[in-house]
Amino acid sequence: MSSTNSMPEVQSYLDLCQARIGYTFNDRQLLESALTHASGAENRLASNERMEFLGDAILGAVVCEQLYREFPEHLEGELTRLKSIVVSRVTCAKVSAALGLEEFLVLGKGMTTHPEVPSSVLAAVFESLVAAIFLDGGERAAKTFILRLMGPEIDLAEAGEMGRNYKSQLQQLAQREHGVTPNYRLLDEKGPDHSKCFQVAAEVGGRRFAPAWGKSKKESEQKAAANAISGLRGEEVPFDEQSPEEILEQLPEELLGEE
Repeated sequence: MSSTNSMPEVQSYLDLCQARIGYTFNDRQLLESALTHASGAENRLASNERMEFLGDAILGAVVCEQLYREFPEHLEGELTRLKSIVVSRVTCAKVSAALGLEEFLVLGKGMTTHPEVPSSVLAAVFESLVAAIFLDGGERAAKTFILRLMGPEIDLAEAGEMGRNYKSQLQQLAQREHGVTPNYRLLDEKGPDHSKCFQVAAEVGGRRFAPAWGKSKKESEQKAAANAISGLRGEEVPFDEQSPEEILEQLPEELLGEE
């Protein structure tokens, strides 16, 4: 993070940044532009603001396509909710901070006096990087970069807005305390093909825990994992109250049709 750089220093920090993000640029000027905040640019056209605009659109398109393909059971409203979480500035700033991008930002002297880089700046540089990779390597390169970093965020959003990824928690618990990996068994499914609900049970070391119903296999697995965690801890299971009929009743009537 600096306001001025000599040529060797520029090359060094660009090399380090490329290693950090897992992508090597053909046109390194694109990377440098993506890292340049308006406060550290000669003029606003030389900053990453235009790239931020393009990157935001590319990020949204890639995430929308992934959500559409990954969750065929979800309706528009649920897909929109997930997208809003995954592409939010909060999430972009989180991913940016995890990559340590603040180390490579080109900022003006006024910005470098702050102890922390604002989250809005971190979010903007991530979107700018998406655009830079798209411009340098094309759609496939940008998509690979986005999904590698946003895939885990999609899983967290699907697990719940609070990020309660029960499957991840159960895996850690099972491996730490029992030395095994959990399995998920589909026990039953109800409803017409286009709006089914599923009953899944989690198994740890041959022990099967209370099953749970959900509107998708992923949702059912998350609930089953939560039941297994509670079962391992000797606590009351959280997801045993809903029947498949109750879950189907939550779906819009026009989707239920006739079996």
